[in-house]
Amino acid sequence: MTSIKTILIKTALIKAAPIKTLALASTAALLAYGSAQAADLPLKAKAVEYVKICSIYGAGFYYIPGTDTCIKLGGYLRADVTLYGSSAYNAPAWAGNAGQKNRLANNFIFRSRQDINIDTRTATEYGLVRTYFDATFNWTSGDAVAGGTLGVYYAFIQFAGFTFGKAVSQFDTPWTGYPGNNTSFLIGGYDDVTGINQISYTAQFGNGVSAAISLEDPSSYLQSGLYNTSNPGLTAAQINAAYPAGVFGTNSYAGVAVPDIVGQIRVDQAWGLFQVSAAAHQVRASYYTPSLETSGHPSDTWGYAVQGALSLKNLPTGPGDSFNITATYSNGATRYVIGGVSPNSFAIYGSSGIPGVYQSIAFGGSPDGVFGGLNNIVGTNIQKTTAWGVRGAFNHNWSPSWSTSVFGSYSSVDFNSNATALISTAFGSPYNPDIRIAQIGAITRWNPVKNLTFSGEFMYTYLDQANSGLVVLTAPGATKPPGAIYEYKDQGVWSGNLRAQRTF
Repeated sequence: MTSIKTILIKTALIKAAPIKTLALASTAALLAYGSAQAADLPLKAKAVEYVKICSIYGAGFYYIPGTDTCIKLGGYLRADVTLYGSSAYNAPAWAGNAGQKNRLANNFIFRSRQDINIDTRTATEYGLVRTYFDATFNWTSGDAVAGGTLGVYYAFIQFAGFTFGKAVSQFDTPWTGYPGNNTSFLIGGYDDVTGINQISYTAQFGNGVSAAISLEDPSSYLQSGLYNTSNPGLTAAQINAAYPAGVFGTNSYAGVAVPDIVGQIRVDQAWGLFQVSAAAHQVRASYYTPSLETSGHPSDTWGYAVQGALSLKNLPTGPGDSFNITATYSNGATRYVIGGVSPNSFAIYGSSGIPGVYQSIAFGGSPDGVFGGLNNIVGTNIQKTTAWGVRGAFNHNWSPSWSTSVFGSYSSVDFNSNATALISTAFGSPYNPDIRIAQIGAITRWNPVKNLTFSGEFMYTYLDQANSGLVVLTAPGATKPPGAIYEYKDQGVWSGNLRAQRTF
């Protein structure tokens, strides 16, 4: 006889069987569904190419996603220190407190700079469309423009041979003001490394031969002084302080009416480069008395500049060695010789061995021209200044990581007899404003790794002025004592530069 306990157990097992079966069936169904879904998925997802390399225009270019335009980002970070100069980038102590050699001058001038450039290129049925932008962020200490500054070097569009915007002048060479130097103050030739606004057209004739014509804005870089020696608006003290600083009157340049007209013919070959450039520059004064238009003004006149340039590559002295040189002449367009970043005037003080003489001095200016008069009845025409210069460098590679450049320049600024008479009358004594400036220097670079450069540079600048004897300066300015006797004497100054630069 079956016990009641046994019957209850069997009944429970019978009732539980459908639940267990249902659970097993459900699990099997889920596994089957999961297997079906897994079969639909790829075994490994392919990498998505968000940025595509653009090899058409060289290394570093990428396609902007979703477009046919290629873009390249670049630049450099640079740290500079100038030793015994007058401003950043190894400017000689040839003006201001540095030229006076007083205790207000800074012997160490530091600048840190970040440069960023953006290059875009698009192929079209009309040819390549290119835009280029280059900006710098600077922090300078010890300089006249100390503090943070933003600079826009280049911003231009190129299309079908035309260039619109801020670019290197068509007058200039590919190495601009740097045939082999770090300093921005190697004069003796043209220099607009920071670009100049222009509309230009370049034609390519094949075999490396090209020609260009350009309309360029002279207002920022190419207008040197245009001095009215009658000094309207200046006090006697200001007049006496101006001339020993090489400022020969009231600067009376008018606004730009016509841009500079520039032309260039160039030959690029494996052996190097040959280039001839020319520029026409309007010299346009404001008024004889600056604040009075009824006083009249001198007639406008035209100045000009011409330049020949030669670069030789792959010299017998070693792989990668080169020699760059320019020769420039100007009449009424002095900036094409003295350079766009250099001062319009120079004043260097030194010692004197003559008893009773306080110090020696050499000073001079480099204006485009001078004139005199308070109105159009007694006023003169513009007397244009002529200038010429030679500048060059030899660049030698000792090894893949060490190189040296030896560079130099010679510049001359000359005034005609009428201009000299106007300046002498205003100065109060006979004075010959002609000057010569010679420069020589060397730089050695070390590249321990790619795109990292450490360099050291020194330069000697010599100012040769055309006067002799003694002069009393009633108001020499800055810290120099008024009424002291000075000796006219040629002067020389040393300057140096240390630089670290990482390019990317």
